[in-house]
Amino acid sequence: MDKRERLEAYLESHDLDSVWFARPNSFAWLTGGTNVVDREGDSGVAAVGYDGTDVTIVANNIEVDRIVSEEVPDLETGELVIEEFPWHASSLDEAIAEHVGDERAAIDVDLPGFERVDPTPLRQPLTERDQERYRDLSRQTAAAVEAVCRELQSEDTEHEVASALRVALSARDIEAPVVLVGGATRAQQYRHYTPTDAELGEYALVSVTAERAGLHASCTRTVAFDPPAWLEERHEAAARVEATALAATQDAATSSDTAGDVFTAIQQAYDAVGYEGEWEHHHQGGAAGFAGREWIATPDHDAPVEAPMAYAWNPTVQGAKSEGTALVTDDDIEVLTATGRWPTTSVSAVDRNLELERPAVLELEE
Repeated sequence: MDKRERLEAYLESHDLDSVWFARPNSFAWLTGGTNVVDREGDSGVAAVGYDGTDVTIVANNIEVDRIVSEEVPDLETGELVIEEFPWHASSLDEAIAEHVGDERAAIDVDLPGFERVDPTPLRQPLTERDQERYRDLSRQTAAAVEAVCRELQSEDTEHEVASALRVALSARDIEAPVVLVGGATRAQQYRHYTPTDAELGEYALVSVTAERAGLHASCTRTVAFDPPAWLEERHEAAARVEATALAATQDAATSSDTAGDVFTAIQQAYDAVGYEGEWEHHHQGGAAGFAGREWIATPDHDAPVEAPMAYAWNPTVQGAKSEGTALVTDDDIEVLTATGRWPTTSVSAVDRNLELERPAVLELEE
């Protein structure tokens, strides 16, 4: 089912005349472009709507020409209805409301007179075009992270590494909403190692969630200079939990199992690798797509597990982490954040017939 068919089904099931998206990730899902100028707001500078026939872009006169010509590559101009308003005469919310009038409509932000649409179910599963875009984003994200990691030195600070990551991603037209760099001391203290001026020391964990055209890819790499004796074992344990999560995800997608069932498999995997209860210290990830995580799995979580869909599981064992983005289909698990240019280790799921190549610890000379 393509995106318009999903929207038509939504309009019919909710007895609506139109549905609107002003949040950047949902705008990107429908258009393939961005409506972002100021990143601090919940809404972008334009909104897109669908009424069962037409796709409508609403934007002020400052933005409309640029958005139509540069930011809607997935839509043919002839299919668009353009609603332009003077920047000084109205707000985006007011312009949308005026366009809709007395009709019944839903939108993904708070707007009086409109119902609220949760876009997350609409964005799942991924369309074929979005899968191809995902492959490209993920490969380039991993390539950028690995290029920076190969040049690291133990005396580099976490801030310096984070800056290099942002530059490497930006050069590939990729935004970086999440950049985590943890040196040896802080990676053992915290699961979210936001960068500081601390030096890396013996080893480092480098994690990013990257975004382009609404899609998000997450990956982690581990670089060691003088690694502690326990690092390799904990890294492999986390990787086995990740492999188990992906195997359980595929099983759930081909049955009626839920995110909570996958989470149970993750809990059991921690037990099997000798780290019972380690899941309590950090979320384990979940479905990825037009958000860093479309949902994060929790015990008894009843979210359906869709396929084809991207998943980013991120298990941690104190001081170690395994994380990538994979496309899960009924008959395949395709790791998207793989370049073929990073050392790997083969790991097996603890209770399912699956072996995966996962990034190994890269050891560099000091």
